Amino acid sequence: MREIVFDTETTGLSPLNGDRMVEIGCVELINRVETGRTFHAYYNPGRPMPTEAQMVHGLSDAFLADKPRFGDVCEDLLEFIGDAPLVAHNASFDFGFLNHELGACGRALVCLTRMRDTLALARQRHPGAKHSLDALCSRFGVDRSLRVKHGALIDAQLLAQCYVELTGGRQIGLSLASITAADAVPKPGHVRSGMAPIKLVVRPPRPHAPTDEELERHAAFVATLVDPIWTRLEATR
Repeated sequence: MREIVFDTETTGLSPLNGDRMVEIGCVELINRVETGRTFHAYYNPGRPMPTEAQMVHGLSDAFLADKPRFGDVCEDLLEFIGDAPLVAHNASFDFGFLNHELGACGRALVCLTRMRDTLALARQRHPGAKHSLDALCSRFGVDRSLRVKHGALIDAQLLAQCYVELTGGRQIGLSLASITAADAVPKPGHVRSGMAPIKLVVRPPRPHAPTDEELERHAAFVATLVDPIWTRLEATR
């Protein structure tokens, strides 16, 4: 099963108030294994970057000035995500910005049935605990030492590891099949579905019938029993 874990960086908290998406990072999973394929892009928002937002992700007006507008290059993103389920932390936020950008350039919106929210998963699995991405990394032992500021791609990569842990860890469903990221990469023109086939080795049955000597020894042992329970059961019939 192919899934895309993604994260966005924006100019603010609400696209309805004029905020725009300025960065997106995506990580491809197949059968909950990272394939090594990623998508990363910056976008010129066409508006000034608020100081508060720049302090979070470090993306300045000068850095974004020569970046393309989302509507001019969104085909690359749409081709990468395809029709796969999309995983995000507090997913309604990222979906809101993604669909706002798609709608603004006349593209079809992403159906919310494709949304998988790791925040909701974390709250269900660990009620009462902290559920930020940093907290999940600490809980699952995910190394976040390279995360100096928020960044869409590095956050998506960290979230992908946390998502695997939230949904059963590396051996999902107690499967003992060995799968590597290289095994999960689809061949050109083909997307693998389901787990790699397991070859079963069927051994011939071994005889378990008792020998004559064993039967004689068993009969001798039974004869030594005093008032065995089956004799009482036979008396009551």
